[in-house]
Amino acid sequence: MQEDNISKKKPNFPINSELRKYLRGYGRKFSADMEYDDLLRFTNSFPYYDKTGKDTLWETVYFAPSENTALNFALTGMYAQLKTGGDLSVIEHLFAERIDYCTFGNSKPFRVRIVNTLNDNFDYFYIKKADASRIYGLELEHILSPNRISYLVSGNTLIEEHIAGIPGDLFIKDQMKKKEINTIRIAKEFVKFNERCFLRLLGDMRSYNFVIDMTPDFEETHYRIRAIDFDQQSYEGKKSLYMPQFFKENNPYVQLAMQLMTPETMRQYQIEERTLIAKRIKAGKRMLKDLLDCMSHDTISTLEKKNQLKEELSKHYDNPAYLKCKNMGEIVKMSLKEMLRQNKHHTTSANNKVK
Repeated sequence: MQEDNISKKKPNFPINSELRKYLRGYGRKFSADMEYDDLLRFTNSFPYYDKTGKDTLWETVYFAPSENTALNFALTGMYAQLKTGGDLSVIEHLFAERIDYCTFGNSKPFRVRIVNTLNDNFDYFYIKKADASRIYGLELEHILSPNRISYLVSGNTLIEEHIAGIPGDLFIKDQMKKKEINTIRIAKEFVKFNERCFLRLLGDMRSYNFVIDMTPDFEETHYRIRAIDFDQQSYEGKKSLYMPQFFKENNPYVQLAMQLMTPETMRQYQIEERTLIAKRIKAGKRMLKDLLDCMSHDTISTLEKKNQLKEELSKHYDNPAYLKCKNMGEIVKMSLKEMLRQNKHHTTSANNKVK
């Protein structure tokens, strides 16, 4: 298992006019009563600990009492925009019970806990500084993965819904060795997740940047690995940083796959995932084209990283066409074209065998 060399501090890339036009056209734009920077005016904070007393690296923040009413109205309004398209009639029985702030990582998000006063049910959403590369990551996840993503952008502020699941690192610690866990299915899902990340070039998928969504069925529990951090969409130059299998934090998942699967089985699941992605591309063809056109006219990485990645992928696929790519958007487009070409070959081969 090789050691990762991921950038510890990725710059924030601004949203250009073409991407803003895309966001407006596909219903991702809204008008907010407050911006991300407004939340930085908190007056005090305390560490937030989990149920076991462990520091979560989040801080619960507090604001001047004179700001609480306006703050609550703005935050519940944001939640209504995210969940009900802006129907403010739903916010009368909602309030922002807690606001947490995380200084760990690039996005430095605020997490807002929204409580329903009628039944004490609660939900979360996140407020972040908008970053073009993260938006491309969210959109590619929405189009190419089995998961739908809900987020909105107002100016330089990004709001995202909470993605439910057990964090990948906690799943290793608390769930992996339980008898009722179907390790074969976990291994299968990790292989498919690894394939998804590499094909759409989503980096930094260490265990704490994805969650395990467990869905009980009548006979067995189903598992799905979902990315929750999209800051490293098409930024790094090293191709292995887009493969979750190469992060040491993911070793338990890799070991499961190696112990429980043959190379032929792994290949089968990779082809299955490629086939599903090909179908999603066909279903969302127009949306994907518009997104990749924006991405191909944007800068979301450095010249050095872009050149390194296109050279490594050119060698990986034995395809010199990668060397002609001018930016990360064109590299993603080439990666998806390569996948479609290979998938067509596998499908044809399978059909020929059936005949």
